[in-house]
Amino acid sequence: MHFVVGDIHNEVKKLKSILKQINLGANDELIVLGDIFDRGGASPDPVEVYFNLSGIQDRCTWIRGNHDQWLADYIDEYYSKSERRRSKMQPYSYNTFDLMRERLTDVDIQNISDLIHNLPLQKEIEIEGKKCLFAHAMTSHPNVIKKRSHYLMGGCLIDEFYKDGVDGYISFVGHTPTGNVIWTDQGLYLDDDLKSIWKNEKENVFLLDCGSGFGNGRLACLCIETGQRFYSEEQS
Repeated sequence: MHFVVGDIHNEVKKLKSILKQINLGANDELIVLGDIFDRGGASPDPVEVYFNLSGIQDRCTWIRGNHDQWLADYIDEYYSKSERRRSKMQPYSYNTFDLMRERLTDVDIQNISDLIHNLPLQKEIEIEGKKCLFAHAMTSHPNVIKKRSHYLMGGCLIDEFYKDGVDGYISFVGHTPTGNVIWTDQGLYLDDDLKSIWKNEKENVFLLDCGSGFGNGRLACLCIETGQRFYSEEQS
């Protein structure tokens, strides 16, 4: 089976809840749609999120998100400077870097940055005859390579993408919390309004960011073959 999970945002309890529910088997694959890091509600724990995903790395594909990219860029800048110049840097905008430094060595943190830089911006696989695309904010046709920002942030065409998708493919994305979707008349919440996975009318775009990282948000996961949905039971 193939399971796809939305933005985690440092929420290790919610990640553990999903992993317990889906109980990955040896032949299963988990696809994480990016934004693994930053935020985290009342109890952020980027290190444990990283350890939990690393523990299933042979059955897990991470897609790069904009928050992951921002973290890696900050790590690179920080360790490129002398101690004196580091003290004059603006702190990282989110909690992740400081929390990592409390538990990890400098080498470990730099290795995480290298890992992030090597994460794919988009993944393409065929599942039961259906061509599927996975990206953080927005996908593109595999033959049309876009700028990095297209996949990480979406840009001015994101509204059009949510409505129309990519012809011939089913796209799975995160980035925009489903509670912020303004095209409710052109799509459907699969479970609770504003709090669950959303799909467009064409059924070729699935949006899985259900607000993990915020106080009232959930982490969402979808089994592609069966359509079964899973939501974290842990709240911040």
